[in-house]
Amino acid sequence: MTTAAPSARVLEHPARAEIRLEGVLHALSDPLRLLIVRELSGPRPELTCSQIELPVTKSTTTHHFRVLREAGVIQQIYRGTAKLNALRRTDLDALFPGLLDAILTAATHQADRKQSSPSGV
Repeated sequence: MTTAAPSARVLEHPARAEIRLEGVLHALSDPLRLLIVRELSGPRPELTCSQIELPVTKSTTTHHFRVLREAGVIQQIYRGTAKLNALRRTDLDALFPGLLDAILTAATHQADRKQSSPSGV
């Protein structure tokens, strides 16, 4: 019996037990990473990096996705040539009940305030 070689396209993710609150909060403290998480919490549970428009370079976008993955906030998997991103909602909800929902609600309220403010602040 032969064992298939591990794919070079498998990305490392922390196990559920390794996800730390400090890491999650740090990952979510950046406005662009919070935007990514908001997009991934929408109706489409899996999105490619290019489906989330960010006003930064591709290398900076890659950095933000890596921070989220390494903190355990998102999972990235390859499906064919596409790298799909999904929230690790089940893991986050089990470890930190209500945290993700509270952060997403607050982020939505903040975005709504920013849009309705005449100065955009």
